[in-house]
Amino acid sequence: MVDRLLVLLAAFLWSSSGFFAKSPVLMAIPVEDRSICLTFWRAVFASLMVLFFIRRWQWSWQMLPMAACFAAMTWTFISALVYTEAALAIWLQYLAPAWVVIFCWLAFREAPDRSSRPLLILAALGVSVILATQFRSLERFSAWGIAAGVLSGVTFAWVVIFLRRLRGFDPLLLVFVNQSITALVLAPVAVGGYWPQGWQWLYLAGFGVFQMGLPYLLFALALRRISSHEASGLGILEPLLVPVWVYLAWSDQPDYEPPSGGTIVGGLLILFGLVIQLSVQARAHWSQPQVAK
Repeated sequence: MVDRLLVLLAAFLWSSSGFFAKSPVLMAIPVEDRSICLTFWRAVFASLMVLFFIRRWQWSWQMLPMAACFAAMTWTFISALVYTEAALAIWLQYLAPAWVVIFCWLAFREAPDRSSRPLLILAALGVSVILATQFRSLERFSAWGIAAGVLSGVTFAWVVIFLRRLRGFDPLLLVFVNQSITALVLAPVAVGGYWPQGWQWLYLAGFGVFQMGLPYLLFALALRRISSHEASGLGILEPLLVPVWVYLAWSDQPDYEPPSGGTIVGGLLILFGLVIQLSVQARAHWSQPQVAK
């Protein structure tokens, strides 16, 4: 029971991304500098926190492309948060499982199993509904914001693929590698650009520690005792809570953007596909004979 609560708490903290990115304190950063600034400093504070909890230091060349994909994922996701509504950004990123199926099929000839087919169909329907609604609402439409959201899902899928290949490594080491390399890659641009001021430092530290570093620590602790399928299922709480955080905290702000009807419908279609896939995979996992330890 405690491990499941840890996963739920991790998902709850992960879902605060919109709370930080849409806060008036961080929205005061010039929009042309905001994505790089938020991505860089979140990575800095997250890597510093995770550093103290690493148990085993190992190395593999596959960490480099994994970290490159992770850096691209975080920058594009935060760009989507900056230029579009929070709900749209998170649901476009949560297309990652569908992209994983497609890339594994194209690159590794792993044919999609039956549990993946509903996800692919519903994900395609969900994205179609979201994009159709966005194109009709031209005053809300941001071509770069939507493209960044899609790219965050694509790059997230490759992060997942590399994580599968590196599953024998300490998960917190992989988090540290991803975050620290993200900071190193963005440092030349971030250091020469906008520097945070006053309360912005506190919000950026919270963004890195509470939204990124601490949830990964809780998730890693929980995975020692519960299956990855169950943990992934509980983690679906994240995209559901992202717009709730933003609404409760910042709905009174003049630049608040509520989720559009198309985003809600499209997000629910993607969610339904994820739930079906996770349910089928969990049923297959629990139907296998369990070996006594």
